[in-house]
Amino acid sequence: MSNDRRDLVAQIKNRALLYMEIYDVMCAEVGAARAESLLSEAIFQRGLSAGKALAKYAPDDLEGLKTGFLDSVPGGKDLYAPQVLRCERDHLEIQLQACPLKEAWREAGLAEDKIATLCRIAGAIDQGLFRGAGFKFENRTWTPGAKGCCYLSIKRGD
Repeated sequence: MSNDRRDLVAQIKNRALLYMEIYDVMCAEVGAARAESLLSEAIFQRGLSAGKALAKYAPDDLEGLKTGFLDSVPGGKDLYAPQVLRCERDHLEIQLQACPLKEAWREAGLAEDKIATLCRIAGAIDQGLFRGAGFKFENRTWTPGAKGCCYLSIKRGD
């Protein structure tokens, strides 16, 4: 592994641990449900801003969106191992097979249900990204027993 790649993985894993620490502090202050909601909203807002870079493909260039998104995935296609399941005129589906965030939470020894919660929170970035780009979006984040990571379903915007 190159130094650049090692540094990028370390930065992503650090972000995962930061999410975990913020979530834990917020849980103690406002409870788990409210903490998840607030942290998800902040991450969603960041995604909305980032989505502007992909807005040139809206509302219906899913092939362009696919290429633009995959070309912008941190670390290229290796870190998240995105698999395009479908790319049609009206529907794009991508399954991420790996995730350094999830790896970091596992390495930290978190319970599977807490990892699933943190995956939902982190997945808010994709909600914001694709909605901010002008597309309809559904994200099924990882749950215990599931293979891979996030499942991204993107449809033409309005």
